[in-house]
Amino acid sequence: MTAIVKKFLHTRMRVNDLEKTLEFYNKVFGFEITRRHESPRGSKLAFLAVPNSEEEIEITYFPASGQVEVQEDLMHLAFEVESMDDFQKHLDAVGYKLSDGPTKSSSGSTFAFVDAPEGYEIEVIEK
Repeated sequence: MTAIVKKFLHTRMRVNDLEKTLEFYNKVFGFEITRRHESPRGSKLAFLAVPNSEEEIEITYFPASGQVEVQEDLMHLAFEVESMDDFQKHLDAVGYKLSDGPTKSSSGSTFAFVDAPEGYEIEVIEK
């Protein structure tokens, strides 16, 4: 079957505090905001560029949908880092800690997790 979808564009994550979340992604990963706007229903949206990728992360704030409560182990984003040691030093410098790991995998890579403000897990992997 021929693919119907042309390309993957972005992943949306709804949050309780837009500015706090944007600050987290900027401080921890260096992601930059590519654009911001408000949707017709009143959602505040910000898109983050992911290095070496065309896909973006859409961060959405829409209080009318209720409080965001992220279930443990529900989903995660994963990003490759050059060095887990350097990433841990960077985390310490910007005031964040790993929530799990680092752990050596059977394939030889090392992975760890850091939690975003609402509890979304972010995996970092040193291959």
